[in-house]
Amino acid sequence: MIVNKKVFLKEISKALLKLVLAGVIIGIFKKYDAILAILLLLKVLQNCYKEIIKPQTNKNWILLIGMFLTGFAGIVGETWGVKNGFWKYHEVSRELPLWLPFAWMLAFHYLYKLERNLIPLLTNQIQKNKIILVLILAFILPALGEVITIQLGVWSYYWPYQILGVPLYAFICLVFVHMLVHTILHFICKKYQWKDTVFY
Repeated sequence: MIVNKKVFLKEISKALLKLVLAGVIIGIFKKYDAILAILLLLKVLQNCYKEIIKPQTNKNWILLIGMFLTGFAGIVGETWGVKNGFWKYHEVSRELPLWLPFAWMLAFHYLYKLERNLIPLLTNQIQKNKIILVLILAFILPALGEVITIQLGVWSYYWPYQILGVPLYAFICLVFVHMLVHTILHFICKKYQWKDTVFY
């Protein structure tokens, strides 16, 4: 199923390192949500510059759409969860830290970039195989990022059936949000004939 296992493992290792680094940064700056929001916003702007503004051709508008959709869906979900007492953020003066929308946007970029790098390594790049890969990544990596930040005291879940602080419901919700955005972007790419490794 994988063309080059060595390259595949290298991409996964790089992705895991980035995930741990991001989780640690959020954990360190959790008290300073405005500073963290600025740092994450700068990273969002850098990503937009590299993939949309800088290129003369093949501007990656699907990245911008995906980040905004994920940021919006993430904040809707976060508001619902906190208002209903399903989880709570610690050491901040407000219910929802200022950095949350940017973290959700960057989570989309993180998974999208990894999927874009891994899909060409599949021997058979049919839609079914792409979706299986995307589902596996969406099930494991966001939850792993949550484990890191939960262990660093950023927030706590109050749902039952937890694995290292992450409840089963959270696994399901994270996959749902990513696959919902994935499906919307697939139909956008199909409608406008945008050739994208991940979505079309």
